[in-house]
Amino acid sequence: MLIKNLEREECAEILKRNGFGRLGCVNKNQPYVVPIYFALESERLFGFSTEGQKIDWMRENPLVCVEADDIKSEQEWTSVLVLGRYEELSDNAQYAMERQHARALLEKRDFWWRLAIASSQTRVEQVPVVPIFYCIHIEEISGHQASMEEESVAPRLKPIPTSVAG
Repeated sequence: MLIKNLEREECAEILKRNGFGRLGCVNKNQPYVVPIYFALESERLFGFSTEGQKIDWMRENPLVCVEADDIKSEQEWTSVLVLGRYEELSDNAQYAMERQHARALLEKRDFWWRLAIASSQTRVEQVPVVPIFYCIHIEEISGHQASMEEESVAPRLKPIPTSVAG
């Protein structure tokens, strides 16, 4: 198996094609990871949610990450990681065009709204469903791709010992 680094453009293509991944956020040193749908445009990922822990935490700490992958087998996969900053597209005149734009991008995907609505229905406490559009400004992006190429092309790695001598 050969693993290679992906160029920024290759990472962007994976994100555009995939549109589904996992969002990581942190509050008071506690990580939280949830599945999300997103749409990539330029240097931003657009997403949709409802009120809840994810939004509360991103409001508190806007530094987030998104991971997306495409797994064909244990030996053939692609993984992209985005480090970025959350920005809420508030429901006011200042963000009206951005919210409309985010929605138009997201609507190109089937069920882009499903995760947010389903999660709001699982809460014990019934609260009104308030749609929240947001974007993640991409600050760093990286990716790796594993493939089954000739082993002779890949550098030889030393075997990992099965026991540690004491």
